[in-house]
This record gives sequence, C-alpha cells and structure tokens, in this order.
Amino acid sequence: MIKRSEVREAQARAAEMLDRIGFRLTPEERENIEIAEFGLGELDRTGLELVVYVNTDRYCAKELVLFPGQTCPEHRHPSVFGEAGKMETFRCRWGKVWLYIDGDPSPEIQAQVPQGSEEYYTVFREIELNPGDQYTIPPDTLHWFQAAETGAIVSEFSSTSRDEFDVFSDRRIKRMPQIVEDE
Repeated sequence: MIKRSEVREAQARAAEMLDRIGFRLTPEERENIEIAEFGLGELDRTGLELVVYVNTDRYCAKELVLFPGQTCPEHRHPSVFGEAGKMETFRCRWGKVWLYIDGDPSPEIQAQVPQGSEEYYTVFREIELNPGDQYTIPPDTLHWFQAAETGAIVSEFSSTSRDEFDVFSDRRIKRMPQIVEDE
C-alpha cells in the first residue's frame, strides 16, 4: 500500500523529470501519472511511474519514468482472453536502463537485484538502452529492468496493455496500486 501523499510526491517527481527533458504533460496527464509501487512499500527501489497516452483494444503508448536505481520487477505478459500477450517496444529517451530478458545470461550484469528479492529474478541476458536505443520484447517473455544512477525515461509502444493480468515472479507483488488516503 502507498499513501496518497506519497503518490502525489512521486507524481511531482516524475513530472519534473519529464519537464527537465522537454516532455510536456497536460494538467490531466500530470494528475494521472500512475505510481506502481507493487505492494512492497519500497517505491524508490522497486517501482515505476507511468504516463499512459492511449490504451485501446489495438495498441498502447506510455512513458515509463524510473527514478535512479529503480527496478520494475521480473514479469511477463501472458495471453489474455485468447489473445497473445502484450508485445512491447522500449525506446530509451533519457538516462540509461538495463533490460533483462530470457536467454544466455550476460557474464556480469550492471544492475543491482533488489536485496532480499534475489530469488524472484531469474533472467539475466542484459540489454543496455541509452537514449535512442530500442528493443522489442515478444509476448509472454520474462523480463525486468532497472534505471542507472541518473534514472531513465523510456517510451513504450505496445499491443493492448492489460497490466492487471501481468504475471510476476514474486507472488507478493500487487500490480494495481492500493492507495491509502492520508490527506
């Protein structure tokens, strides 16, 4: 769970990162930045901030904002309602992000697996994305990613996003935010 005040603080921080590199958000987009803290109570370590521009039954476009060192945990996008899982293309816009997918593990990885969660990270083929680099992740492929020390902004272009059906390696994770009012 995350407090409403923490959500507002993270939204402001993500909006400021986007502003800094010239991404202009409408007031409505700013107010609706999704804060995915995954139910672990460690947003700065395991979390993700999302601006969803469009998500229809055909396609989706988002900005993913990662604070310095922040990790989106290992997961996959399975088939839903008889349709193939989400296929997504990540394009790094700012910063650096390390993406990990299934395949031959890299000899050494640059990311730091969140301490205490090592058992939930199983894929270690590293793909480094710098501004202008992109990579397409096939449907139902285990993956996770982490921002470098500067943070990162990644554009995601994908088939329909059904985040509520994502399958995480760590079964403690709750993909949809549970916000507690404190304001």
